[in-house]
Amino acid sequence: MNKNYQTIMFLKLKFPLVVLFSSIGFICCNKKDVFTKPNIIIVYLDDLGYGDVSYNGAKKLQTPNIDAMAMEGMRFNNGYSTSATCTPSRYALLTGVYPWREKRAKILAGTAPLIIGTEQMTIPRMLKQQGYQTAIIGKWHLGLGNGNVNWNELVTPGPNQLGFDYSYILAATQDRVPTVYIEDGNVVGLDPSDPIQVSYKKNFEGEPTGLKNPELLTMKWHHGHNNSIVNGIPRIGFMKGGDTAKWSDIDMADHFLKGVQKYIKEHKDQPFFLYYPMQQPHVPRTPHPRFEGLSELGPRGDAIVEADWCLGELKKTLEAEGILENTLIIFSSDNGPVLNDGYYDDSDVKNADHKPWGPFRGGKYSLFDAGTHVPFFTYWKGKIKTGVSDAMVSQLDLLSSLAQLVGSDVRTEDSQPLLDLLMGNSDQGRDELVIEATSRTAYKKGDWVMIPPYKGPTFNDFVKIELGNDTDFQLYNLAEDIDQKRNLAESQPEKLQEMLTAFESIRGDGYKKTEKLELK
Repeated sequence: MNKNYQTIMFLKLKFPLVVLFSSIGFICCNKKDVFTKPNIIIVYLDDLGYGDVSYNGAKKLQTPNIDAMAMEGMRFNNGYSTSATCTPSRYALLTGVYPWREKRAKILAGTAPLIIGTEQMTIPRMLKQQGYQTAIIGKWHLGLGNGNVNWNELVTPGPNQLGFDYSYILAATQDRVPTVYIEDGNVVGLDPSDPIQVSYKKNFEGEPTGLKNPELLTMKWHHGHNNSIVNGIPRIGFMKGGDTAKWSDIDMADHFLKGVQKYIKEHKDQPFFLYYPMQQPHVPRTPHPRFEGLSELGPRGDAIVEADWCLGELKKTLEAEGILENTLIIFSSDNGPVLNDGYYDDSDVKNADHKPWGPFRGGKYSLFDAGTHVPFFTYWKGKIKTGVSDAMVSQLDLLSSLAQLVGSDVRTEDSQPLLDLLMGNSDQGRDELVIEATSRTAYKKGDWVMIPPYKGPTFNDFVKIELGNDTDFQLYNLAEDIDQKRNLAESQPEKLQEMLTAFESIRGDGYKKTEKLELK
């Protein structure tokens, strides 16, 4: 990665802290300018589309707990992740750096090395410098170790080397091995007499797979997910051993929620930062049986209902512990939606007229707007001005914005300090954003989107999503053409050139080098 983009720029505050903090609702405790710092929780769902929540118009499923927080907070109609896939978006969220600046920031195997530098600035590291306790409980998927992990020993480096005091994670995704929880670098519940072996190259002798042993499956694979079988579900990658440590899929949401509740109760007396990346509604969709049938959309819809319940329980815990009024919650998703993403679970069949992508075109893996245009709101009871904003904001901006909140002068070049926007005190968001999908990048400025020419299929038959590829430039005005059906590149050459020039000033000509999309 170019070191210029990892450099942390330190800016001097022009005004006394009392002026800054009083404007956003901090409480001055005494004349010595001691301030009460809020707890900060980022709730991050996986593959949740803009139209998957009822506050954005969903009819076939209801998300009352998400809706209640959104309606009592600041909702962003133009909230974006940086990428249409998971790992790059998570990289950008935590580091405040565009993922395309880090060539390893792509969908990772469960055995991939850590892609964030151990000296790199991150949200938890910045907040830890400000006296915060820091934790991640949930999905990681940013790599672990140095590329040759022994899962039977301490796995390092990982989240604990990036500023997290505590970590309780799954290494990659629910559909990838290893299918175990990892606490502070150690596999939970591991029996030393049954060591774990993991490979993404070849199977271990004698181990059944989804491809060769369909009779052992409780969930049928559609594409790519046909390697090792755990709990009747075929996964990506091969695994042997570690039987006592393997997770229960249907209990995963409950398991992480209990960990979140326990952490809050034990750390409520000091300001804490909690990163809570849920696995829902990523495949395999395994909602607990008590949620089955609560939506009209099959397992995917039921998993979203389950996630909504988890958020409600999180809020109840904060209320019970007396800290809801001193907790900022930021809610979003890593990328847009996908229905069939590797398993036959009837999510596409039962979807009916539900539009998880909302009014936008595309979805996960796509450069069209639905790939990165996601639900996004901030909630802080009694502190945030309730309302709706059309200003553009990206998860990329959280590092610099949260730094503003806690009085840190840490900034990154890509992350914009938009605290006033997040608090509802301003309608000024970011003017431009480079979006990414499987190594391809495009440019958004105001209402305009420019997509450069890319080779490759225009449509992925497996996931049934338009990818945004075209042999010609594409130019859209979202204010007049929200579903991106009218390409204005030919009719507005001056605007196209303006957008291309601005895009290349940020991206350079590296956007022309892309990698093939692999769904596995």
